[in-house]
Amino acid sequence: MSSINEQRMISGQLYDAGDRTLQQKRLHARLLTESYNRTSVADQAGRRTILAQLFHQFGEGSYVEPLLHVDYGANITIGSHFYANYDPLLLDVAPITIGDNVMFGPRVSLLTPGHPIDAAIRNSGLENAKPITIANNVWLGGGVTVLPGVTIGNNVVVGAGAVVTKAVPSDVIVVGNPAKVLRPITAADAREWTEQRDAYLAAMNALS
Repeated sequence: MSSINEQRMISGQLYDAGDRTLQQKRLHARLLTESYNRTSVADQAGRRTILAQLFHQFGEGSYVEPLLHVDYGANITIGSHFYANYDPLLLDVAPITIGDNVMFGPRVSLLTPGHPIDAAIRNSGLENAKPITIANNVWLGGGVTVLPGVTIGNNVVVGAGAVVTKAVPSDVIVVGNPAKVLRPITAADAREWTEQRDAYLAAMNALS
C-alpha cells in the first residue's frame, strides 16, 4: 500500500523521505540486495529469484553482477538480455526503465533523486526525483553516471566516466563531463564490425 509521500515521490513532487511506508520499503530492498550480494556465483537460480522479487520487472536472459545497490528496486523495470557489470548503483526514487540488450560497464550509476537548491528547505528533509529511461541496445561504459530526468535513445554508446546530464538522441556516441555527442553511429561502423565478426567466424570455422 502506498502513502501520500510515495505517490508524491513517484510523480516528481517534493516529498518526505522519512515517511514510514518509504522507510519500510527501503529496508525491504536493502534486505533483498544484502541477500543477493551474499549469493554464490554457482547459485544462478537463487540470484534470479531474488532479482525477480526486487525489481518491478527483470527480463529474460538478464544478469546483474554484485555488488548491487538500489533504493527501492520496485521502481526499476528491466528488459531482456540486460547485463550489468560489477557494482551497479540504481537509485530508483523515481522510476528507472531499461530496455532490451542494454550493457553496463562496472560502477555505472543511475541517479534519479534530487534535492532543493535552497539550503533551508533541503535541510528540512524534503527531496524530489525525476525518472531515467534507457532505450534498447545501449552500452554505458565503466563509471558512467546518469543524472535525474535523462532519457537515452536507442543504440547509444556512452564513453567510460561520462556524466550524462541531458537527453541523448538515438544512434550516437557521447563522452565527457558533461556528456556531449562525439559523433553519430553510421553504416561505416556496421560495415567495420561486420567484417571483424566475419573474420572471427572464418577463423573459428577453420578450427572445426
